[in-house]
Amino acid sequence: MTRILVLNPNSSVNVTESMDRALDVLRIPGAPEIVCATLTGTPAGIETQEDVESVVLPVLNYFRENDADAYVIGCFSDPGLALCREALGRPVLGIAESAYQAATGLAESFGVVSIKNGSIGRHLRAIRMLGLEHRLAGDRALDMGVLEMSQKERAIERIIEVGTQLRDEDGAGVLILGCASMGTYRREIEEALGLQVVDPAQAAVMRAESLLRLGYTKAA
Repeated sequence: MTRILVLNPNSSVNVTESMDRALDVLRIPGAPEIVCATLTGTPAGIETQEDVESVVLPVLNYFRENDADAYVIGCFSDPGLALCREALGRPVLGIAESAYQAATGLAESFGVVSIKNGSIGRHLRAIRMLGLEHRLAGDRALDMGVLEMSQKERAIERIIEVGTQLRDEDGAGVLILGCASMGTYRREIEEALGLQVVDPAQAAVMRAESLLRLGYTKAA
């Protein structure tokens, strides 16, 4: 059986478990095995550029030591994406990059629900690199830490509040959840806002599955 390894670069097991539950919908007969793992000895949340840079080599080393047919970096900053693609010789997907690509197939403009204001600049750099800045309606922060996202009622309430602003004030036609831990709330957010919502972890794993199904087992 082909295997997709999804790695949470922060050390929060709660984040990994939340991401893992959101991926259950993709665990169907005949599909690749989806395995989620937590990188230990790293920050509990990847919330600053320093955090991002600190996990780049540990992510690569973990992938080198744990064989899979495709790899997914389960952090919305996509730490180490270019390095891992160069070094591993197999498909490597970043959840943010995959979410942006998925969103452009759903609406003309997308809005990003970020964790904190400090994340927005990193997101904008990535969006510009992909040439998608003209499709960005807005990027607004929840101002909540990664670990706070496990408080379901508060998290959903705040995501809906920010999502409403992105929809009504910024004109977003689809929302992207800017964290690997939000995916389990996706359906409730869609129902509340009447917008399609992209879970980045789901988007990356679906992209990995498509590449494997088409025989793209080697990275360019």
